[in-house]
Amino acid sequence: MSHEGLPSTYVRVERDGAEDLVAVEEPLEIRVDTRALAVTMRTPGHDEELALGFLFGEGLIDRPVEAGLSDDLAGNVVVVTGPLLRDPGARSFYTTSSCGVCGKGAIEEVAVLSKPLPAGPTLDRDMIASLPDRLHQPGFDRTGGLHATGLFDPSGELLCVREDVGRHNAMDKVIGWALAKGAVPLHDRVLCVSGRLSFELVQKAAVAGAPILVGVGAPSSLAIELSVERGLTLCGFARDGRVNVYAGAERVRG
Repeated sequence: MSHEGLPSTYVRVERDGAEDLVAVEEPLEIRVDTRALAVTMRTPGHDEELALGFLFGEGLIDRPVEAGLSDDLAGNVVVVTGPLLRDPGARSFYTTSSCGVCGKGAIEEVAVLSKPLPAGPTLDRDMIASLPDRLHQPGFDRTGGLHATGLFDPSGELLCVREDVGRHNAMDKVIGWALAKGAVPLHDRVLCVSGRLSFELVQKAAVAGAPILVGVGAPSSLAIELSVERGLTLCGFARDGRVNVYAGAERVRG
């Protein structure tokens, strides 16, 4: 396996006698001051944004804080300067690239962490269906192994996109970017993800104040339930010029 001449998001490997490119997956430890708080399996890059987005989604910060990579463990540690808004207690935050914060799933907790969503923009169905085609995904194009989250304005202009082996990490990076820019809550913005729509992604969108979440894949039952409860517009199977609206149809025109 070789990293030579390649960004850290993918590496060269030998496969069937030929060369292939695969996405990088490495652990990242998030520390607050000297305290280890969370470990996530992620694709390196924009790690400070990932830490900010994660902490914001957990209700541990409500504004940008200082975050930087440590020299420990080959740069796989990001240190955030506290204090936090609350003590996370003994809860363990071990996340994987596929499931996010395992075992976390109370709609009541999301209601506590997130404020009611605003009316937000009303968008044409055709424009919503086109959002996945507007995602810039160079890592996926090379490896086929990265998820993407994009942040759009109501006209469909892409404001920020991030890729990661973990779909929840990609969204945390985008939300962390917006938080650092002073653009949270995302009341007049649209989030679009390249895969399926899980409870976790709806949770993160709701806490960030995004009124519309669009995905290429299918939503889960709990994702739909949470969207209805929080008043979020949830759109799935956005592909080939079509889209299904599972919640919040009042924001979809046509």
